[in-house]
Parts: sequence; structure tokens; C-alpha cells
Amino acid sequence: MTRACVIGAGIGGLALAIRLQAAGVATTVIEARDKPGGRAYFWERDGFTFDAGPTVITDPGALEELWQLSGHALADDVKLMPVRPFWQLSWPDGTSFEISNDEAALRREIDKIAPDDLAGYEEFLRYATGAYREGYLRLASQPFPDFVSIIRAAPALARWQAWRSLFAIVASHVKSEKLREALSFQTLLIGGNPLTASALYAAMHKLEKDGGVWWTQGGINRLVAGMVRHFERLGGTLRLHDPVCRIEALGNRVTGVETQSGWHERFDAVASNADLIHTYRKLLGGTVSGPATAARLSRKRFSPSLFVVHFGIEGSWPGVPHQMILFGPRYRGLLDDIFDHGVLPQDMLIQLHHPTVTDPSVAPEGKSTFTALVPVAHLGKLPIDWEQFGPMLEKRILDEVGRRLIPDIHDRILTKFHYAPRDFALDLDAHLGSAFGLEPILSQSGWLRPHNRDPKLANFYLVGAGTHPGAGIPGVLASAKVTARLMLDERR
Repeated sequence: MTRACVIGAGIGGLALAIRLQAAGVATTVIEARDKPGGRAYFWERDGFTFDAGPTVITDPGALEELWQLSGHALADDVKLMPVRPFWQLSWPDGTSFEISNDEAALRREIDKIAPDDLAGYEEFLRYATGAYREGYLRLASQPFPDFVSIIRAAPALARWQAWRSLFAIVASHVKSEKLREALSFQTLLIGGNPLTASALYAAMHKLEKDGGVWWTQGGINRLVAGMVRHFERLGGTLRLHDPVCRIEALGNRVTGVETQSGWHERFDAVASNADLIHTYRKLLGGTVSGPATAARLSRKRFSPSLFVVHFGIEGSWPGVPHQMILFGPRYRGLLDDIFDHGVLPQDMLIQLHHPTVTDPSVAPEGKSTFTALVPVAHLGKLPIDWEQFGPMLEKRILDEVGRRLIPDIHDRILTKFHYAPRDFALDLDAHLGSAFGLEPILSQSGWLRPHNRDPKLANFYLVGAGTHPGAGIPGVLASAKVTARLMLDERR
């Protein structure tokens, strides 16, 4: 293999392209939108910068590795800033809880809301450490090309009770409902239901503790810009604003791609960072296996969507941390409504993102950038008219943030807009408007997830949230590592 194409300039696609280019494979990345980033897109409105997707970075070492492959440093292109605390959690009764990697401070927080659970937290932390070593460090970076690979992983999965849910594991160690919520909500950040996502996702707690939580100065979009700069420094080619409309194939091999503009090129290998169903149904629609694969995948469980409100306001808010979770009055019932029942409940869980407290550069002087993210059912379960319901939900979210944090919020808003499930479907070709792709459950993991190398098209590959190991920046970076290894092994 001497020439490769990566479809989609999301973080996973760019990471794969950097790895291939650093290994001497002439790589072209083709992006449908006017800017790179995929779910890490961004907007600039009235002097405010709003990131579309990820709100922070964990495991910066996985990013450093992309630069070290060619003797460069991440700091050459990206400035990371620490986020402290990692999270501030807030409940309707006024209870608050801060998560950080300051062990003494974290234990004081636990003692404040659940003093009887200190010993149980220690037990959970031991479990999370094992899940991190086995699930993240070992299994996430290994390919699962065949059934034998999952048999090899079975003893580890059994040892760490991977069939149990994260919430069940947490609940087996701590009794406080608030602490159970504090230690399990993290799977929502990658589209997973804490009540059904594998207990191995406890690794997310350990990942934050060990690697810290970070922000890219200027926004997460600056990470994307740095990745593009590094890729092009290595000699890679980025083609923007020209969607791929067809992946060409002959027999059991792909041969090239054609874009909407009529541009056509032949490649030795192609990898897709685009939505799974879009990839197989449309891009590979002219092949024998593409439509059948799309039909099979469409029967799987997909993660919910998000309703996102971006708003810039007058004033600085040093008392509002970089990341908050505003819990509602329900937890399990709300999760059931989102993941199972497909209703739009009156209550909500809000992830509030306030980057200005860490990095004032993302807003005009004396003003603040905010984003509120609320999990909602995807379009397959909640097929409502978002043109009608969007403004109503936007107001409810802003009202709740105002009630709990910023009393005169509506008077202070200088700019605002929302992003609904329909926008995920239209802008990203996301199946059902899902914000994260396939739901991260054990029966859709490893070998049971779409493979990094397609089983029928010998030189076609997947990278990003749709393949192993899954969504989130650490997940898509790991997918790029796995896919690059498979592609480069094929080359040899």
C-alpha cells in the first residue's frame, strides 16, 4: 500500500491519517464540510467561539504519541490547559460535589455527602484501576478481527464482570444515591446508559485521575487545527467541502473514491470515519455487501442524541466551573425515558460547559461562552418536529440554568442558538440523529462491533466512534491506532 484515503476529518480520521502519513503512506483526507473536525466542528458568533462536540480532553498521552511518531511534540501545535476541578456536580436540593484528582479533596467531598461510603469508594477505585488496565490499556488498543480474539479476551472480561452494568458495580460498593450518580454518569459522555453500559467503563474514572482533564487554548477546535497542521507538515493532503459520494470497488477490493464535485482518484486502501450506516448504505451502495451490511447494522442499538444550546452572555462567572452536571430530580427514570421509552420528559440532566473560566480567549473581554448539552432520545424513538419543539426546550434549559446559577440569564444573553437531533442527521449524516453512533453495550463491543477492517472488502477499513473501541476522544484515538496497525500490516 502506497496511497490511502481517509473519508472524514473527525479526530479519529485525522489521527489515522497522521499515523499512515508518518509511516510513509501518501494519505488524502476528504471532508464533506467546510471545516475539519466532524463532531468537533466549531462556530464563531459575535466574537464567541462555540465548540460543537467534545468539551475536554483526557489521556493527552494518546495525542502526544501522534506527534512523537515523527519526532515532533504536541506542544508545537497545541497548548493544553488543565481543567480544575474536573467536574462540579449539582442536585436540585442544593447539594454539590466536586471531582478531581486531589485525593484528599475528593475524600472530603465524599465525606460531605456520603461519609459511610468512603471504604466503598476505595473498593470501587480498585475495581476502576483494574478495568482501566485490562479494558482500556490492553483491550481497547487491540484489534478484534475474528471470533478467536473475543475468546482470548473472555477470561479478562469474566474477571472484571464486564457483563454487569457500570451502575450495578458502583451500587455494589457505595450506598448513597448521589455518589452512585457521581460515579456512573460518565458513560453519558460517550452515548452510554449507566444502567446498561459495561462495568468496564469504570475505567473512565481512573483515566481522568491518572491523566487529568485538559482544555485546548482557543477551543477543542484548536486541537483539530493542530492535527491538520501536523498532518500537512508530514506531507498529507486535506480536501475540504467536497463530500464523497461513492467508494468504488472491484470484486472484493475497493479501488478509489468519487466526490460530489466529480473529483475521482484511485487508492490502494480506503478508511471511513463517516457515519456507519451512511458509509455502507450510500458510499458502498453500489457494492454487493454494502446495502446488506447497512441493513444488518441498522438493526443494532444506537446511542441517543443530544439537544445542545450554545449561548454567550454578558459578564464573567468565576464561580461557575468549566464543567458541571446539573442533575434533575430523577436519574434512573430519566435514563429509561431517554434510552428506552423515547419520550421528552419535563425534567432533564444538563452538562454545562463554561470554557471561559479556564480560557477567556473564547469570548470577548468581560463576556462568557457557555454550552448546555442535554441527552435526548434519537429520531428513531422520538420522531418529533424539532423545528417546533427546539425553541421550547431551549427556553426550558436556559430557565433551569438561570434558576440554579445565573438568575438574570435571559437579560444577559448576547447570542444563542441550538443544535438538535435533526441537525446531527443533516450535517453529519448521523443515522437517526445519534450523537455517538452505536450504543456502547457489551453485545456491541470488541468483535461484536463493526470491525476496523471490513470482513468482505479486503482493503476497506473503519475508524472512529463506529468501530472498536467506540466513542469519545480516547476511544477514537485508540481506533486510529488499531486501524493503522491493520493497514500497515497489510502493506508489509
